[in-house]
Amino acid sequence: MQLSEQWVLITGGARGLGESITRALAREGAGVVINYHQSGAAAQALAEELGPRAVALQADVTDAVAVQQLFAAARERTGAPISAVVNNALAQFSFDGDARPKLGDIAWERFSQQIEGAARGALNTMQAALPGMRAQGFGRIVNVGTNLFQNPVVPYHDYTAAKAALLSLTRTAAVDLGPDGVTVNMVSGGLLRTTDASRATPEAVFDLIASLTPLRRVTTPAEFADAVLFFLSPWARAVTGQNLVVDGGLVKD
Repeated sequence: MQLSEQWVLITGGARGLGESITRALAREGAGVVINYHQSGAAAQALAEELGPRAVALQADVTDAVAVQQLFAAARERTGAPISAVVNNALAQFSFDGDARPKLGDIAWERFSQQIEGAARGALNTMQAALPGMRAQGFGRIVNVGTNLFQNPVVPYHDYTAAKAALLSLTRTAAVDLGPDGVTVNMVSGGLLRTTDASRATPEAVFDLIASLTPLRRVTTPAEFADAVLFFLSPWARAVTGQNLVVDGGLVKD
């Protein structure tokens, strides 16, 4: 399916990186279902700006019942099944450099929170999307990851562990869902300039990352979003179970 024929759910799609992904999809003519948890005003304003092929719907993606209701509401509003999902929603997190918890004092509860947001949230949306995708014989799932488990330039233990679990789920889901015509991939960024989560990042960290990349700059959310579009497009029809790192060449996967 062309992007213009699809309805795409973007979890956490109203702010930060999610907003950039939503805007990139709308630019290419896709219908967008903008999921939000608490950012209702931002989501509604974005949907109104983007026009009739944009719908804002609330759900906590860690709640399986709420996600099922989200998909039912999206079908009612759009008249079509969701053909693609971008799992972008992030449990509350701040990339705050040296202010992060260190290994000696970090609590397991922080790991649980991040795993719930990343792996459980993605599992819930994939399970809710699967009946509609199977009925179409087509589906695209893109999970948002990180390059930190390959290059932990700043060791955010909880966030990195959760995204590593999400990569594992990406690859096993790709094997399981391939016969249904559903591809499952991951796009992994490094530090992005700038999202809500990276606003607390010290400027020295941005400068360090930029100096280490071949492009000598930090990737923007808009650049990351364009890479997501590749996996949702016909160009990627034979690609599944892959992790594309979009960080200006810092990590060479």
